Amino acid sequence: MTQILIVEDEEKLARVLELELGYEDYQTTIATDGQRAFQLLQENQYDLVLLDIMLPGISGLEILRRYRKTNTATPILLLTARDEVHDKVSGLDLGANDYITKPFQIEELLARVRAQLRQTGPANSQQDQLSYQDLTIDLQSRDVTRNGEIIDLTPREYDLLTFLLQNKNQVFSRDQLLDKVWGFDYAGDTNVVDVYIRYIRNKIDKPFQKVTLQTVRGVGYTIKDVKQ
Repeated sequence: MTQILIVEDEEKLARVLELELGYEDYQTTIATDGQRAFQLLQENQYDLVLLDIMLPGISGLEILRRYRKTNTATPILLLTARDEVHDKVSGLDLGANDYITKPFQIEELLARVRAQLRQTGPANSQQDQLSYQDLTIDLQSRDVTRNGEIIDLTPREYDLLTFLLQNKNQVFSRDQLLDKVWGFDYAGDTNVVDVYIRYIRNKIDKPFQKVTLQTVRGVGYTIKDVKQ
């Protein structure tokens, strides 16, 4: 059964999340303060974490920072207040997969949970690696290598590359990539996608004289299988 850790100090909200996720056949554990949450994360393996930013003891962002040092694969969905724009950006930069703003509709939260779990699968059956030609991504360590050489990607570059590689042969528009990689609530310029595509190409393609990320004019970007 899929294991979800709910880290939320508002006990009524935590209980609602527990009930709603239970109705969807998820197994849940609740932590109402940062110290307890971090202890549980050290002692157990979860398929997904719902993490409130404002917590007593240890803040959600600090938990996220510490946890990503040892676990870079488990999806983390931040629960944020409407005016915490800086914290949302900081959370994504620290390795959060997505965020949802309070107050939220439970249907939207459940949809985001399902989307993250579709990408990763259960913790015990998660695919270990993605490969394309001589490019390899280790989904557990988040190491990216090409021809045996380690490539240093930022968390956002890694997420974008991984998403496209997990969905090979599908063309995604800038808006779709913003939704899937940056998050549903991202309100920035779509040109940020072009910027990050260029960053990735300069790291994984240009030094090796390869072509991985392909542009489909007037549509968006894709990674296509090489025809033999």
